[in-house]
Amino acid sequence: MKKITRRQALGIGAGASVALGLSACSSSSAPTPAAGASGASGAPGASGAPLSIPTGGIDEVYEGRRIQITLGAPGHHGMPVPNIKIDGKELHLMGNADGSWVTVVNHYESFPDPIAAARAAIRDLQGAELAPFTLPKEAPQL
Repeated sequence: MKKITRRQALGIGAGASVALGLSACSSSSAPTPAAGASGASGAPGASGAPLSIPTGGIDEVYEGRRIQITLGAPGHHGMPVPNIKIDGKELHLMGNADGSWVTVVNHYESFPDPIAAARAAIRDLQGAELAPFTLPKEAPQL
């Protein structure tokens, strides 16, 4: 009778663990963006779900920095893009196709809503001033 080796036992155990992990990941549902609160604008976000920005906008102080968020003009595909200002300076915000948001301060991390993106930008700035984000008027000639 052939005995199983340690290497084979570990391989079988690792394979079973991976299979269980993948099945758990595929069976769990992905989180959905928060629906608008009472008095919310109801304007669709990047995924078509309503943004959770009240009609008057958001004006709060977070870690000593002032965050102001209002709904701007419709951007791509006719969806309004939130305007975010930190201490009066604009924070560029981009919507992802899955309904999440990214900023120029931390563009490798996605956030569920614009206020979470603004708060993360403040944490990442660590007290530094927000540099203005301006596009060049002319594309550089190569």
